[in-house]
This record gives sequence, C-alpha cells and structure tokens, in this order.
Amino acid sequence: MAAPMLSLRAVAAQVLLAVEQGQSLSQALPPALYQVDDHERSELQALCYGTCRWFHRLDAELQQRLKKPLRKQDRVIHQLMLVALFQLRFSQQASYAVLNEAVEACRDLGKPHLTGLVNGVLRGAERDGSPELTDPAAVLSHPLWMVEKLRHNWPDDWEAVLAANNIQAPMTLRVNQRQGSREDYLERLAEAGIEGRPTRFARNGIQLVKPQPVDRLPGFADGAVSVQDEAAQLCTSLLDLAPGQRVLDACAAPGGKTCAILESCDQLDEVVAIDQSEERLPRVQENLDRLALQATLKAADAAATEQWWDGQPFDRILLDVPCSASGVIRRHPDIKLLRREGDIVPLAAIQTGLLAAMWRILKPGGRLVYATCSVFPQENHRIIQRFLKQQTDARLVEPTVSWGRDMGAGRQLLPDPDSHDGFFYAVLTKPES
Repeated sequence: MAAPMLSLRAVAAQVLLAVEQGQSLSQALPPALYQVDDHERSELQALCYGTCRWFHRLDAELQQRLKKPLRKQDRVIHQLMLVALFQLRFSQQASYAVLNEAVEACRDLGKPHLTGLVNGVLRGAERDGSPELTDPAAVLSHPLWMVEKLRHNWPDDWEAVLAANNIQAPMTLRVNQRQGSREDYLERLAEAGIEGRPTRFARNGIQLVKPQPVDRLPGFADGAVSVQDEAAQLCTSLLDLAPGQRVLDACAAPGGKTCAILESCDQLDEVVAIDQSEERLPRVQENLDRLALQATLKAADAAATEQWWDGQPFDRILLDVPCSASGVIRRHPDIKLLRREGDIVPLAAIQTGLLAAMWRILKPGGRLVYATCSVFPQENHRIIQRFLKQQTDARLVEPTVSWGRDMGAGRQLLPDPDSHDGFFYAVLTKPES
C-alpha cells in the first residue's frame, strides 16, 4: 500500500528541516514537489522560498513564543511553525486556515502530542501581531555575520543590499540571437499577453513584469529564449568572442553561460564546458539540446588541468568561480542559512588556485574573464589585485561599459531590486610575447 500523501505544509516543513541540516533548496525541493498534487507545487515552492527569505525574523519571533526549544526529534514541528508564521506575516492566507492546516500538518508529521503547542503558539501570534524585534539579524532577516560584513565592505550601500536581498528577484530572459532579435521577441511576448521590457545593460535581455511558467513563453521549447539574470548575461560581451576561437567555460553547470557563448558568436572553433560535478552535466546537455547547440562537456576539477586538458591552449576562458553566492541571495534565500563566515577564506583559496591554473592554459594574446556572483571584496577585486602582483604577464583590461562600479581591478554590480543580481567581473589578457 502506498504511503498517504502528506499535506502541503507538512512537506514544506520537511524541506526546511533538510535545509537546516545542510541541503540547499535546489537539492531538497525537487523531490518534495512530487509529494504534493500538481496544482500545489507552486505554492510549496513559494512557502519554502518565502520562509527561508524571512527565516531570521520568523525564527526570532518563534523563539520568543516558545517557553523552551523543541527536542531534536521534534525539530520538524519548529519548521512547521515557521511556515505558518510566514503565512501569517507575509501572505494573504486567512489566519483561521493557516492555524487549522498547521495543526493538521502536525498530525501528518506523526506528532499529534504537539498539536496543542502548535495551536497555542500560532493563536498567540495571530492575536498579538508582529512583535517588536531589536536584534539586527532578526530585523534585517540575515545572519549577523553577513550584516556586519556588508556594513564593513559597503558602508554606504549595505542597507540597500540587505533590502534588495529580501525582495523576490524579477524573471529575466536571454533572447537567442541566432533565432531572432530582442525586439522580435518582445512582440511575441506582447501577442501572448506577457509584458516585458528590455534590460538596461544586457543587449539580449528582457525583464518580465510578472514571472511566468516557461511553458507559457513563446518558443521556449524550441530554444528561442532562456531564463538568465541580466548580470550573468554580461559575460559574453566581456569575452570579445570571434570566429575560430577555442573557448573554455570552467565551472560551467548548469550551462547558461555556455549556451550564451555559443549563441553570441557563430563559427567558434570549439567550446569546452567543464564542471566538477558529473551529476550536473546532464542539465548542461539539456540546455544545449533545447537550443540546438554543441559543446564538449567534461566532468573534472578545472584546476587539475593534468587530468583533462589536451595541451591545446584556449583563446578565451570564462572562469565563473565557486563563491559565497552572496550576490544572488534574493534568488536563493537558503544561502542565508547555509553559508558561514568561515567559508569565505577557503573559497578565496579555491578561487586563487583556479585562476592560476586557468592562466597556464590561456593562449598568449588570449583573454580570461573572472566572474563571481558575490558582493564580498575578498572573493572579487582583492583576488585580482593579488594575482596581478604575482603574475607578471597578466594585464588588466578596463572594459568600456556603463554598468557596475570600478573597483580598481574589476567591476562590481550590487543587487538591484528592479534589475540585476550582485556580480563581479574582471577581464585579464596575456600579452602575445
């Protein structure tokens, strides 16, 4: 006999417990979507993302309302109450429905002895309204270390960055220029009743006024368009691509930038896409297949060039390094729960090692674009500054662009609530001689 289907809120609580235990939403949520009815999947996603987005505020309130912490084996009920608090504070759901469904979910999760606690805590929250919170982590809904780090690194902008992180990111598309122009696709969207506008900086980008399921986007299945943030789209212009070049996309999964490279220049000699995770490469291939593009895919540690490199240098290298992802928190709010301050130094060491390894396989006269989706200088311009001091044959290119802030060694984009994510780019060249 099949196990009974859990209620929506019970499944959401289990997903959040998995995040607390170290899984990302992108790992924990996809299998959970099959535990609920088709029509509930978008709501499950909204509950999980919304609760993570406001976790620090909600958790501070819940801890105020609990006389003592729940036992470890009952921790899923803590997550259930966070989901219900999120609905009470940030959704349009009727409060009586939130309370009733939370109590039922408590039974679904095999904790009937805690229904009285759940009911009492949530009735108090409904009756009292939002409490006065003074802890900066709770007020700003970010871990305190991140608040302090942003305050130190961006004394004039830290509050705007935190506010932007707490707003759901817009849905942005990249038009496949091999199939048509941005203007043509804007017309197709209008005919489909979807409102969009050109992005400010990415020449093939369109920002939708309201997010849409991809199956509603005209020609999506046929490769007319892809979903990609505006900041991530900027890499292709920085690479200065031309026919006949051999191009490497290091750390390529899920393949958005690989596809953008192939779309933006015909007759490249070869595009090699590498990712350390063999499990993520099928996603890259799916994107290539949908767009009718071809690349050489390799599962390998890009820094271990002796294991995968064929000895032929590359004309262009895109190095989108593993990073804290502090610039894309609005798209991945679970980063607030998963990332630790102690992660930054080891990540910087990985970034430095990758940059040195990629430099060795760049052709003289070639160009390397270093990219992160981070807003922390330790992962960005400070890495480039140190590399330029150590690598005597490296030259910094100052791109002529209207976006980002000149950091002296690269350009920094901070997250914009109405536009792009937080990103960093630096362009380096190796002299012919």
